[in-house]
Amino acid sequence: MINVSGLAPELKNIADKVQTGQRISDDDCLLLFEKGSLGFVGSLANYIKEKLQGDKVYFNRNFHIEPTNVCVFSCNFCSYSRLYAHRDEGWELSIDQMMHLVKHYDGKPITEVHIVGGVHPKMDLQFFADLLKAIKEHRPDLHIKAFTAVEYDYMFRKAKVSVEEGLKFLIAAGLGSIPGGGAEIFHPEIREKICADKVNADGWLLIHETAHQLGIHSNATMLFGHIEKYEHRIDHMRRLRELQDRTKGFNTFIPLKFRNGNNDMSNVPESTHIEDMRMYAIARIYLDNFPHLKAYWPMLGRENAQLSLAFGVDDMDGTIDDSTKIYSMAGAEEQSPTMTTEELVTLIKQARRTPIERDTLYNEIKNYQSNEIDANQAVLQ
Repeated sequence: MINVSGLAPELKNIADKVQTGQRISDDDCLLLFEKGSLGFVGSLANYIKEKLQGDKVYFNRNFHIEPTNVCVFSCNFCSYSRLYAHRDEGWELSIDQMMHLVKHYDGKPITEVHIVGGVHPKMDLQFFADLLKAIKEHRPDLHIKAFTAVEYDYMFRKAKVSVEEGLKFLIAAGLGSIPGGGAEIFHPEIREKICADKVNADGWLLIHETAHQLGIHSNATMLFGHIEKYEHRIDHMRRLRELQDRTKGFNTFIPLKFRNGNNDMSNVPESTHIEDMRMYAIARIYLDNFPHLKAYWPMLGRENAQLSLAFGVDDMDGTIDDSTKIYSMAGAEEQSPTMTTEELVTLIKQARRTPIERDTLYNEIKNYQSNEIDANQAVLQ
């Protein structure tokens, strides 16, 4: 049970709702942001997490492919992309080059490839369908989680197809699920200031809802800790919660910490670690219909990601390998983001949790609580 002694009546009311399985309101959520102590929101989040998942913490064996950092959009918070007009400063991978990356993992127990990148005008719907087909032909068992709603919106509009038509085309080519990137902050007041030229909230939500209707699961994100206010975070999470009520298609929610290195918002201070943990905890409390809450460890750093396991988080993402540059280029804690399976398992065990290797859809592959790491599978290089 949650200790409510000494709490204000309105906070006790929220604790009662949590313990009796009732949904908290937007006003309750705002109260938690404004008046809930770190210890209080953490205890509520941990209660919910353990009710949903026990002491399990999930991870998977994955690697990233980033086809390009050349992009037609100019998001103020982005340290990663290079405008198409300055593409000589970026990279553009061919299908052969990307298949070379896939083949690097032949014979290794990877279960997922995660493909996201900039929005390149010459990398169109057919190009990416050909890439997915090539991956599936080479390694049929590999789950492909690919492209943000921002990428989909551009490639579908360019191809003059509907969202449903475009997604069906890519599903037929091998698409397995969709990552949650590009959501940023849904509220137009903030979106207009930080990423005005890319798909809006309604477009992002439509793409994910259509994917869910077609049987494709997805993730959801929110970029926090910049110029948004608590009300904007709540608006964002409410829209996600409402969509999840309709479709049940989201696997996990991933709060993404704004990093201010090398971008047009470098003057905006980053959130504190305490605020980060409060964000994770309150997200776990508010998003009662999301089965999982993920901490993206390359962004937070290993120690802070480990700390988040006490604030409602039950997923550490994956081994990642060292191929993702989106956050390292913005000054993230991990500049060479790769962890072996053994390192991830140890990190989770140190937090007194049970490490569970999963696939993309959270089917359990291995419980590491009492098993020693298989020496032949521990290191991914």
